[in-house]
Amino acid sequence: MASTPHTISSLLTLTLTLLLISSLSSPSTATNPIPSPWPSQFHSVLFMNSSGTLQKTDLWYDWPNGRNFNIIQTQLGTLTYDLEWNNGTSYIYTLDSDQKCRVLHFEVGILRPDWLDGANYLGQKYMDGFLCNVWEKVDFIWYYEDVETKRPVFWEFYTGFSGHVMTFEVGKVLEDAKWQAPLYCFQEAQEEKSSLIESSMAAGLGPFGGFMREPVTSKIQL
Repeated sequence: MASTPHTISSLLTLTLTLLLISSLSSPSTATNPIPSPWPSQFHSVLFMNSSGTLQKTDLWYDWPNGRNFNIIQTQLGTLTYDLEWNNGTSYIYTLDSDQKCRVLHFEVGILRPDWLDGANYLGQKYMDGFLCNVWEKVDFIWYYEDVETKRPVFWEFYTGFSGHVMTFEVGKVLEDAKWQAPLYCFQEAQEEKSSLIESSMAAGLGPFGGFMREPVTSKIQL
């Protein structure tokens, strides 16, 4: 028996209704933006805030050479150098007359440029005057990226420690001579094996120093 126009219209309506219900119950994530991988080399200045304790951090990221450098100035306080290598070794030292140095050893290297892969997209939000895409990674970090330029704007850790990105210079590289830890790090400091976050907090860096490593703790698998 031939289909009547009424039957065809009913089938078409039913099909469209089912497709609509399917799209509402199983939303596609294919259109969600993906966080931009970090450049293989960059320099960034950040203002960090931990419950009112302020720091200015010069961040030098150098993935091709397997190294990362945080130069941390606390407000009216000490200038601390946190030099991290991809073999898991970190040198945390001062260059003042105290000549303090700690050598820490992690079982992980520095963050990969694609460390945000798999982050959960939360939508768009204004931060510091910029419209940003926002992602969350394993309940550890919330990452804000400028919609227009794809540059990082802000990030916040689960501890409440936050960072505002003031400059982001792609391709900027620190000269090799400045990546050398001072001699007293090798003469006096004893290497310590320590957990990611515990070591960073003990060194007075807050979670930011440890964040730049590729963690293997149960809390965060970046």
